[in-house]
Amino acid sequence: MKPFLTLLFFCWSLAGFAAPAHADDHAALLKLVENHVLGQLQNQGGQVSVRAGPLDPRMRLPACSSYQAFTPNGARLQGNTSIGLRCNAPGRWSIFVPVRISILGNYVTTAAPLTTGQVLQATDLTVQSGDLGALPAGIITDPAQAIGKTVRFSLPAGQPLRQDQLTAPLVIQQGQSVQLVFHGPGFTATNEGKALNNASEGQIIQVRTPSGLIVSGMAQADGTVRVGQSSP
Repeated sequence: MKPFLTLLFFCWSLAGFAAPAHADDHAALLKLVENHVLGQLQNQGGQVSVRAGPLDPRMRLPACSSYQAFTPNGARLQGNTSIGLRCNAPGRWSIFVPVRISILGNYVTTAAPLTTGQVLQATDLTVQSGDLGALPAGIITDPAQAIGKTVRFSLPAGQPLRQDQLTAPLVIQQGQSVQLVFHGPGFTATNEGKALNNASEGQIIQVRTPSGLIVSGMAQADGTVRVGQSSP
């Protein structure tokens, strides 16, 4: 047997050296995968339901005394996905198990058509319930995540709202005079400068000081620019 074997599907060629996996064994493996996913989603809002499998009853698995479920890199824990199951001993091999994940929860939709550049208010939004796993990534689940933000492009009524469809309001505009606040170990200093780009709260902005020096900092909600780490 090769020291490490990774397969999406086991071939009949394994039948020559592997004992058949019984139905009870499959049930235990699927339960292991389901528990892994539930653990990954324990802090997920909404009601989570996970169904793993089915596995091909003809599948023949090499002997294993130590199984471990894992989430493949880039896997999205919503909707139809695949979760890895590896054997750690005595041999090393892995398979990928089909999994259906349903997350019943609230999500935000547009209450009326929205236009490009519109600043969202509570009356522009409605909340619906459904399977979040059937919706695109980045769905907004709380109106507070959208209120005050700007619509990037026109949207029809009843459209589930995503984070990438909105932009945060600008707290600093290009050309604006801003105050730089420098933080360092045991000191805080301030200076004036002119913003070289637009920025929303939390975004990086470049500022030119009166001496011509260009510094980078983080835009704050009050329109100042923080440079360096905050004092404890």
